[in-house]
Amino acid sequence: MRTYCVYILTNVTRNVMYVGVTGDLDARLLQHRAGKGGDFTRRYHVHTLVHVEEFQFVEEAIAREKQIKGWRRSKKNALVEEANPTWADLCPPEEGSLATLGMTGKTLASRA
Repeated sequence: MRTYCVYILTNVTRNVMYVGVTGDLDARLLQHRAGKGGDFTRRYHVHTLVHVEEFQFVEEAIAREKQIKGWRRSKKNALVEEANPTWADLCPPEEGSLATLGMTGKTLASRA
């Protein structure tokens, strides 16, 4: 069964956040990290995966993405810090893909 992920990326200094939705998180992370993810992520070097949520239906994922995008920065920070208090990269580039790590979005938070 296909899953859809809402994810949050940040940069090294954590001064910007990017909230996105995708049906293939591995491929999307590779795009962002290769500078092909979009103007915003390329301009601000937003490559650090700090939060992931999985959904069975794309409509639910899109609704959640919109909800999070509407929040103030402080509420987004609290969401990240709830499961990832150190803001660790949940899928460091040197460790490979989520599949290589044997992980899905549901298990990512437990790594932090």
